[in-house]
Amino acid sequence: MIVRMPKTASTSPRCPVCGKPSVAATRPFCSTRCADVDLGRWLTGQYRIPGPAAELDEDPPSISDEGPDAA
Repeated sequence: MIVRMPKTASTSPRCPVCGKPSVAATRPFCSTRCADVDLGRWLTGQYRIPGPAAELDEDPPSISDEGPDAA
């Protein structure tokens, strides 16, 4: 005889910030507070996408080079 256990709350997705069960309205987070914490981490650079450093132009174009007649 096979006994199957019903799905419990432990199988639901967890909030990536605090680990509580996520809520449909703020998925994948449990609350707007955790969503704001996550956004703050992105904006302050705590989360980074790995890859080579971006190359920056040493001499940005001057304002006169960006006019409609510039080509």
